[in-house]
Amino acid sequence: MTRLSLPLSALASLLALAACNKPAPEVVDTTAPDPNRAALANAAPVELPPAVRADVTLRCKDNSLVYVTFFQGDKQVNVRTEKGGQPTQLKAPEAGQPYTAEGYSLTGDEKNVTLKQPGKGSLVCHA
Repeated sequence: MTRLSLPLSALASLLALAACNKPAPEVVDTTAPDPNRAALANAAPVELPPAVRADVTLRCKDNSLVYVTFFQGDKQVNVRTEKGGQPTQLKAPEAGQPYTAEGYSLTGDEKNVTLKQPGKGSLVCHA
């Protein structure tokens, strides 16, 4: 008799503990419309950022390094002059045209680029 009462008492205490701390049910009001429905319906479509196509390190004629990240669509690159430095984003109005930003200009591809930076001359760099 004692063999059976011990597991039964343990089971009863576990069931009592399982009934505690149940979260309150979520009440969903289906009669009230979303207050942002009109704004979301009239919102402009969202354009996702382009995917990275290539991330390259190039050696320039003055023996410096330039780190360039090329993106899909050929309309954007990020340029860094230091390995952990802050990137400068350059954009092109159309694919195939030079990438530009204030004082910056970059032409080329993943293997060869010509980079103009503010206060510096033109650098020719190769992968």
